[in-house]
Amino acid sequence: MTDDRADARTAVPAVPAWRGAQLGRLSEFLRCVLLPSLLVIVTPPLVLLLVTLVMAFDGALAPVLTPSDWPRLAAALPRPSASAALMLCGFVVAEALLLRLLPGRTVRGPVTPAGVRPSYRANGPLALLVTHLVHLLASAGLGWFSPGVLYDRFGELLTTSCVLCLLLCAGLYVKGLRRPSGPDHGSTGRPVLDFFWGTELHPVIGGVDLKQLFNCRVGMMGWSLLLVSFAAAQHERSGAVSSSMIVAVGLQLAYIVKFFVWEAGYFGTLDVMHDRFGYYLCWGVTVWLPGVYTLSTLYLVVRPRSLPVWETVLLLAVGLAALAVNYAADAQRQRVRDTHGDTLVWGRPARVLHASYTTADGSTHSSVLLYSGWWGQARHFHYLPEFVLAACWVAPVGAGRVLPYFYLLFLAVLLLDRCGRDERRCRDKYGEAYLEYCRRVPWKIVPRLY
Repeated sequence: MTDDRADARTAVPAVPAWRGAQLGRLSEFLRCVLLPSLLVIVTPPLVLLLVTLVMAFDGALAPVLTPSDWPRLAAALPRPSASAALMLCGFVVAEALLLRLLPGRTVRGPVTPAGVRPSYRANGPLALLVTHLVHLLASAGLGWFSPGVLYDRFGELLTTSCVLCLLLCAGLYVKGLRRPSGPDHGSTGRPVLDFFWGTELHPVIGGVDLKQLFNCRVGMMGWSLLLVSFAAAQHERSGAVSSSMIVAVGLQLAYIVKFFVWEAGYFGTLDVMHDRFGYYLCWGVTVWLPGVYTLSTLYLVVRPRSLPVWETVLLLAVGLAALAVNYAADAQRQRVRDTHGDTLVWGRPARVLHASYTTADGSTHSSVLLYSGWWGQARHFHYLPEFVLAACWVAPVGAGRVLPYFYLLFLAVLLLDRCGRDERRCRDKYGEAYLEYCRRVPWKIVPRLY
């Protein structure tokens, strides 16, 4: 016989329904209103502040912490300009033309939640080559501008880009609601969240997929031009390019070349498949990427370091090895997807789980989850070599300042956030198949550790 009174005494009191509803509303407010609002308000001045501290204050944090320095700091903040706006708009138009006109195969992206397969033009390596040849011819060849001009006007260009991109994000918000390019669009009913995340998954204008244009050709291509210009600016100032700059720029350019070689695989990532094109992506790739990803290289322009041979060789070797592993992991997964698992991985038949999912149009699709090779080590293994590579291109700045290492901190947070979002999405999409995959591959990013 059981003692009901004892059960009653030891039972955990239920949370009242009204309190649960209040907690739910508070969580929704934090996620859907407060956090997006804070990010939209804080990130533009933050990236401009970081760049100003590196360029005008030797990367020191003291001006932020010393009220007497605030007027000097405010005066050093860059301002937008009409000429910078013309340069940026011309660059966007030029990259859109290269995307449309250069030869390249057409590739199909993964099925969207609404059941659509978007198409892309895969001509990234050729576009990268043409872009840099034109820049070299116009600067060093014809002398129209200095090769280091992007460093000289970096703050002005970044501020102008921020203003233009905010206007673009507002236009994307309206377009997704009134003139969407496909069925993957809509509103959450919360304007702040819609502006932040976007109202459309794959906006297209004039036959150009805006995600591919801005994420790949404006963001990544612009990053590569900045790196070359920063190295040229150092040469103009000191008469040489330091070994630290060669390591930092060389590894980043290698990463960017790898990106364009692998561009078709990028269309199967979280950014393209599931994140709508709003402030988070659009502003991120056009302002945050050039402002934050280049901080360490920006710092080196007027603070060159001569690295010992052993450090130069070590950083290049480890960085390039990490890049090779990152590429091999991505290529391995893409090959398994393309063959639906009928391929070899490390000389043995690929070990895969077959999973099915249903899109919004009611269609059922199949997919494979690879759990051998690199993807048998961790479910998001490719993030590990990516972080190691980034550490190698930031390390040449030395131990003088903390601020140039900000990108590494951001990257760690970004990759952990992406890992969590991808885990939740895959559990919802594949259900029991993904839970089984997690049992077979228990580690998320770092084998045997995390």
